[in-house]
This record gives sequence, C-alpha cells and structure tokens, in this order.
Amino acid sequence: MTHILPEERIDWPGGAKMALSIVVNVEEGSEMTIARGDRGMEPVDELGIHIKSPIRNYGNESNYLYGIKAGAPRIVKLLQQYEMMASWTVAALSLENHPEIGEAIAKLGHEPVSHGYRWIHQFKMDEAKEREFIQMAVTSIEKTTGTRPYGWLSRYFHTDNTRRLLIEEGFEYHMDNYSGDIPFWDKATVPEKPMVIVPYQLDNNDMKMWTDPAMTPDQWLAYAIRNFDQIYREGVEGNPKMMSLGLHLRIIGRAGRIWALEEFFKHVRKHDDIWVTTRRAIGQHLREIDPA
Repeated sequence: MTHILPEERIDWPGGAKMALSIVVNVEEGSEMTIARGDRGMEPVDELGIHIKSPIRNYGNESNYLYGIKAGAPRIVKLLQQYEMMASWTVAALSLENHPEIGEAIAKLGHEPVSHGYRWIHQFKMDEAKEREFIQMAVTSIEKTTGTRPYGWLSRYFHTDNTRRLLIEEGFEYHMDNYSGDIPFWDKATVPEKPMVIVPYQLDNNDMKMWTDPAMTPDQWLAYAIRNFDQIYREGVEGNPKMMSLGLHLRIIGRAGRIWALEEFFKHVRKHDDIWVTTRRAIGQHLREIDPA
C-alpha cells in the first residue's frame, strides 16, 4: 500500500518493532500544602475537592501518602516480576522526604528523571529563580539516587527559558513535548548545543482516572493495549515508533487498579521484539543514528 503522507519512523536497536517507555511519576511528599509555605492546598485530588482557602487538606495529603506506603511496593514488585525498565520522573523533595523510593530506583538500576525540585508550577519563575530550581533538583536527586538526572519533565507548564537553562545545566533531553511518537532534535533553542526531545503521552496516563473519574481501570487498560497494538502494528509494517505509559504511585498503585498494570505488562511480554527501555537510552540512540 502506498501511503499518501509519510509516517514518522525510527529504527530501533536489534530491529525492534517498537520502543516502550514506562514512566513512573513520584510527586507524593512534594505536592502543594500550606505546611510547605504554599498559599493553599494541592488542587489535584482524587475526590475533585479543592477549596481556595489557606487551609490544610489533611485528607488529600493522606491520599498522596498512600502512594508511598502502599502503591510504590506494588509497582516496584511488578516492574521486577516482568523485568520492565522504567524512567522515574521524580520531584526531588519527594525523595528527600521518602528516601526509600530513591533507594529503590537505584537498586532497580532504573533512570531518575527530574520532575522539578518540587511538584509545583515553574511558569511564574524568573530566569534566576528557575535556574536555581533546576540546580536544586539536580543536586538533590543525585544525593538520593546516586545518579544525576539527564532528562526533565515540568509540571506541565514551563517558561521560554526552560529548555535553554536545561541545556546549560547539562541535561540531555526534554520531555515537555507531546507532538509525536519518535524522538527528535531541537536545533533552534541553542543552535550550538542541540537538545533531544523525547515526546511524552498524556492520553494513556493513569492520571485520567483522577482527572476524569468516569475512566475505570478496565477502560484505561483497554486504551493502553490498543495504543500498544497500534504502535506495534505500525512497526511491523516498517514504521517503528515509541509508546509512553505514564504511571503514578497513588493512582495505579491502588489495590483496585494495580491489576490493570499487570495485565498490560502481561500483554507486552507476549511480544519478543519490543525494546523496553529508559528515555535516556532512547535519546542516546537518536544521537548514535542521527547525530545533531
């Protein structure tokens, strides 16, 4: 069949039909609260309850703590059982408050990615403040995991300075992009130092089960599997791409949801020609086959 429009594609190591990037977000222990000097409570709540008043939301804070106490062990267990490599996008303060998570990332041999020093918006920061925010995250994550982060994911919003500052601070790739299914180069921000962009997916992120409570674990699983199957099919047809799967300790780690993650892992392991890898490895692969 002749395609009217060319498809995105990239050749993966060993002729893999697709790459799978599992992203475990760690935000618990870093969310907004007046206890950390914020103006009010964290607005992201499983119950959807947010009051714009300077009061402390103890209930939601305990929802986040569930991710550390109960969710993380379940997720780590499955990652080990199905031999799934993952990139952990971590808010640095979360690992300072819960160092056992940083130790687990190190023991697994997985990649820590910076999700900021705290899980807060940086779009209102001036250049000096944002640089400090980035530097603090690097220093902290290196202490808690033994490895500095080479990738960055903002809390959705970032500034006109963000990518340039990341380049200056030694980052190899940026995740704040949702424009496609293969990594690519940004040669415009700092022409003499191009940066790899490793796109992220929001559509199959387990956060949908918080932001859109109508989405059940069954629906999330069905969507994730269909996403996987489509990317795999395109790889078989000669147009390999990548898939991202975004997870959260406090969301997919719930007893009533963790089964869906295991079913997805089982589906993946029915295929032998999948490159399950870190986002840094994906970026490094682009550097090898298509140097900037």
